[in-house]
Amino acid sequence: MEAHSASKTALIMSIISVIFLAANLRAPITSVGPLVPFIREDLGLSNTAAGILTTVPLLAFAVLSPFASRLARAFGMEIVLFVSLLFLLAGHIFRPLGGVSFVFIGTILIGAAIAVDNVLMPALVKEKFSNYVGWMTGVYTVAMNLTGALASGLSVPLASATGFGWRGSLGCWAVLTVVALALWALQLRSRKKDLSQPTGSERRSLWKSRLAWQVTLFMGLQSLLFYTLITWLPTMLQNKGMNPETSGWALFLFQFAQLPFMFIVPVIAEKMKTQTLLVWVTFVLKAAGIGGFLFGSPALVWLWAVMLGIGAGFAFSLAMMLFALRSRSAMQAADLSAMAQSFGYLLAAFGPPLFGSLYDITKGWTLPLFLVLLVSAFLLLAGIGAAKDRYVTES
Repeated sequence: MEAHSASKTALIMSIISVIFLAANLRAPITSVGPLVPFIREDLGLSNTAAGILTTVPLLAFAVLSPFASRLARAFGMEIVLFVSLLFLLAGHIFRPLGGVSFVFIGTILIGAAIAVDNVLMPALVKEKFSNYVGWMTGVYTVAMNLTGALASGLSVPLASATGFGWRGSLGCWAVLTVVALALWALQLRSRKKDLSQPTGSERRSLWKSRLAWQVTLFMGLQSLLFYTLITWLPTMLQNKGMNPETSGWALFLFQFAQLPFMFIVPVIAEKMKTQTLLVWVTFVLKAAGIGGFLFGSPALVWLWAVMLGIGAGFAFSLAMMLFALRSRSAMQAADLSAMAQSFGYLLAAFGPPLFGSLYDITKGWTLPLFLVLLVSAFLLLAGIGAAKDRYVTES
């Protein structure tokens, strides 16, 4: 009886630990978007430089994603995750501490930490919750995106409430990291080495697979769209006359609208032979939202934000699902995920600064939004290829 009780307690603590770890994977990034105008004014940054600030974590994702699983095999998953949280806390401390250099150093540390966690989270769920993989995937995905949405909505109010402006607002999110660190300190007791090394031929074959590249492009393009929008949507709305606090809540709505579909889409996708219909729905939602901002009524801004949010939910959850649907084994799925996140986030890193540069050049939002529409069309093409009923080793 006591053993059963201890086991149940350990399971509950593991679930709480995963939830708080996931809560740290979006909020440190999404909290920046609504504060960009304040950071830019305080530090004298151009729109391009402000875009680069949001791009730094994506570059970290691209560079470090391939090494995350190797670190876990060498040192154990729990200790790697714990150390990553230490880096994340250091980033929270550095970012609001001084001038431009401190902001960028803190952002690099945050990006490095989240890059490792992004790759290891699916493996962590499979290892610790082998009988509840689907359920726990839903739990951590919602925790990640819900806190990301809340960070967008609360950033400007927190800047006012703390009395320290954007610095105090960004620093508040360190609280989640401190809680996660405490929980993962307990998880170190159960640390162990990870999955065996995959064969070199299996890993190399992915880089020669057309299907693997289509999945990678789908992952990268949906990330480019997401991070461009979370960076510039508040600024765009503020330039159109919306106050900063309301623009933050518009970004919150954009992210909150994703949540139900992050449960629904994977369930539907798994039952379909091909996922082409879901890809088309994704494109239509994104195109309609962007078209609304370009040509629609300003009174319907909230509707356009919801449509873009639902489209982003479709795209993200479908990208995650394609890793499993297009691979024969869990290890191959992990390798495909690492490839897609590495190259995909490198591609995504070009989005925010390019969008900001186009605004700097044209002094308007029309050309930047047409760029987003063009990227959505390429997402459709990559998705149609990735949605076919094949495995990466067959293409």
